[in-house]
Amino acid sequence: MTGASLAEALVARGLDASELAAKQALFTSVLETHAMVHKGPPEHAWWVPGRLEVFGKHTDYAGGRTLVCAVPRGFGIVARARADGVIHVADAWRGDSVTLRPATDHTSHSGWRHYVQVAVRRLAANFPGCSFGADLVIASDLPRAAGMSSSSALVVGIATALGHLGAVRKHPAWKTYVRTSLDAAAYYACIENGRRFGGLHGDAGVGTHGGSEDHAAIVEGRSGEVTAFAFVPPRAIDSVHVPDRWTFVIAPSGVAARKTGSAKEPYNRLAAGAAALLTLWNDACAPKPAVSLAEALASSADALDRLRAAVRRSAVPDWPAPDLERRLDHFVREDRRVPQAVEAFRRSDANVLGRLSAESQADAETLLGNQVAETAVLVGSARKLGAFAASGFGAGFGGSVWALVERDAAPDFARRWHRDAFIARPGPPLTMVSP
Repeated sequence: MTGASLAEALVARGLDASELAAKQALFTSVLETHAMVHKGPPEHAWWVPGRLEVFGKHTDYAGGRTLVCAVPRGFGIVARARADGVIHVADAWRGDSVTLRPATDHTSHSGWRHYVQVAVRRLAANFPGCSFGADLVIASDLPRAAGMSSSSALVVGIATALGHLGAVRKHPAWKTYVRTSLDAAAYYACIENGRRFGGLHGDAGVGTHGGSEDHAAIVEGRSGEVTAFAFVPPRAIDSVHVPDRWTFVIAPSGVAARKTGSAKEPYNRLAAGAAALLTLWNDACAPKPAVSLAEALASSADALDRLRAAVRRSAVPDWPAPDLERRLDHFVREDRRVPQAVEAFRRSDANVLGRLSAESQADAETLLGNQVAETAVLVGSARKLGAFAASGFGAGFGGSVWALVERDAAPDFARRWHRDAFIARPGPPLTMVSP
């Protein structure tokens, strides 16, 4: 395999041809690093994209809907099995590496190595008897901590590569609990958030209490399309082509959104608010317990009014009733935008998408409280420069902004908008690109 052949395979699977040279450089780098660091050529190669969240801010872990796609930036990964059970992962562009021995190594790693270690430990615990020994080389052209799920893409990529080399799909536990590719995405999310998946026991994860929209987009996205998912349990509910004359442009805000660092506490607080609403419903309103906030609200025509009344009577520690009501209002409003946006894409209705994105951004600022000044400024400047829709996206507390523009105008728009802006036509999902 060569960097050129792997990049060409991605273009054949729907990656925009303008990305060919960049992906050739990415894969050439991992192949050259593998040749320097490890004995023998790699056996397999994968592409693992980041994701763009169009609508669905902080809805997935509460059972809500999201509208997402895979972006044309992500990880190139090459791998070769080894018989001694040792796992060595080198980052070609960072010039860094980590060596793990799952049976005996109790060292606590940080940074990107922590995500690798979490994935390795969970796989070893859930699928005993599989041999995950491997030499891996990775490289990513995703902006780091920019809200495009670089950490989730890393977890998915490591788990996919090790799972393939370790024949995890033949393990009885995998056959029992992971039956579809969307199940696999949900399991990868549980690696990250530490939750149990069916009969597969959980652990501490990476420390954030997120859902599985990132992993669903990475595994199940479609080239040229945005896909609507609902969660708890995860399911694809619709997919729609982005009109050929339109494209997304993404600009990082420059404020890092590190979910295991400075953004961890506020991120987890939003998840805790959704959990508190569900607890209120199950304690005060439900004839039988609901498994998610979305299920609770869908249970009857007056469910929202009943839950709102319970919130106003509530005394939840660290959650004053007005704050909890804002959390509820945000979930309801953002969740409802997803099917409306799908229809707007289907009708090529730029005006509706502009209105929905403006409302989503405003609610994120005033109800959710997860935006920073830099993302708000980027949204405003995108509209002034001609974008017909724009919004901050992802976990928030930093990150990036997407804009929708006419495709012919995209290069000039990106240049004028932000020095690090890039065109992001929806690309292929997780893909094995080697023979």
